[in-house]
Amino acid sequence: MKGWNIVALTIGIIGAINWGLIGFFNFNLVESLFGIGWLARIIYAAVGLCGLYLLTFYRKTGEASYE
Repeated sequence: MKGWNIVALTIGIIGAINWGLIGFFNFNLVESLFGIGWLARIIYAAVGLCGLYLLTFYRKTGEASYE
């Protein structure tokens, strides 16, 4: 499960960086690398699914013991 967490977090960070590039510079890195086609849609879907999965991390924030 730890491996999936790392993959989801990495994809989520890549998606966040892409959104930052779009917001600041109007530059879409995914479309510039993969075009506007089915591959870009798969990448966007993967980022979205990872974002939904990362929402479950909020549940885990209360599990850690800080001493």
